[in-house]
Amino acid sequence: MSHLDTLAVHAGREDFSRIGVHAPPIDLSTTYPTPDLAIGTASFDALVAGEASAENPIYARLHNPTVARVENAVAQLEGMPACVAFGSGMAAMTAVLLEAKSRGNHVLAVRPVYGTSDHLLASGLCGLETEFVNADEIAARLRADTALVIIETPANPTLQLVDIAAVVEAAGSVPVLVDSSFAPPCIQRPVNFGAAYVLHSATKFLSGHGDVMAGVVSCSEQRAKPLRTVRAATGALLHPLAAYLLHRGLATLNLRVERAQRNAEIIALRLARHPAVASVHFPSLHSGSQAEIYRKQMQGPGALMAFELKCGYDAAATVLASVRLCTPAVSLGAVDTLIQHPAGLTHRVLTEAAREQHGISDGLVRLSVGIENIEDIWLDLEQALNATVSTDTMPRVQASA
Repeated sequence: MSHLDTLAVHAGREDFSRIGVHAPPIDLSTTYPTPDLAIGTASFDALVAGEASAENPIYARLHNPTVARVENAVAQLEGMPACVAFGSGMAAMTAVLLEAKSRGNHVLAVRPVYGTSDHLLASGLCGLETEFVNADEIAARLRADTALVIIETPANPTLQLVDIAAVVEAAGSVPVLVDSSFAPPCIQRPVNFGAAYVLHSATKFLSGHGDVMAGVVSCSEQRAKPLRTVRAATGALLHPLAAYLLHRGLATLNLRVERAQRNAEIIALRLARHPAVASVHFPSLHSGSQAEIYRKQMQGPGALMAFELKCGYDAAATVLASVRLCTPAVSLGAVDTLIQHPAGLTHRVLTEAAREQHGISDGLVRLSVGIENIEDIWLDLEQALNATVSTDTMPRVQASA
């Protein structure tokens, strides 16, 4: 199977004929009988050491067959040898950071990234020193103890693009993690540009229905083993029910993204013409070097965008209060359209100076376009934007850090 459309439907289901099922079975066992102690001991040692499987799963914190199937599916979609699934995207990010400490204490990261990722990195909670740099500064900022380089492209929430291949070249022997949550495999495959780790908040496009909390990291088998060890020690394994729903969601991934992306392309152009909107951030509307990166590493612009409102925070608050079809909520990549205010919600943990430096203004609104009828989406957005015409007379309220 070489086409992603086919892989999305069939990956991770290779053993179904042998076991006689058509839908993924859900294994809810928390423990597994070990009548043969020798097999049990060998299996325990293998799983704790990070092996992908063993003769006996022993205990659900160490391994689960339902989770293993969806890991296999995601790895195939990403074009990677292995995938490790976690209970959330942040659990996945934390595991990579904890494992990175075995190589050094220094991390380079390119802003903007997801607000909670930024907070985790800046706080030093994982015992690492994080230095935030521009992409073109990476080579000059490498140290002997640099263990990891982290980028997010397209970036949350500004949709800024980072040249993955250029970052990988600059990083040299230091592995590069790409958070590709905004661009699922049918849009972007970071492995093609040399990424060592590809991370997704699988809560988003991969599951696609707003009912799963999950994170996945695709990588080589060599890199996957220590991640499984961290996962076993920290209890971060994805729950089998969530794994089942994630696997089911993958089958329609390409169809969902295709429809949402088509809607987003139309919405972005209409937003750009609306008198209440100062600018629109959307990959296919980028210019200059950003446009070159888009053409080089993406197969489409995706379904995420951000737009700057001329009347700032007051207008943003009015839009969120005025939408009726779109859901004013954080998260993204679901079948319905979601709209939220990064400075007040997902990136609230950043300092005001950091937000300003990276274009996360009080008037910036992030939109995750769904698969609804395009005219219904636009009519709702249009009436919400039209409601902002009087916000210039309202008192200004600052979004606090």
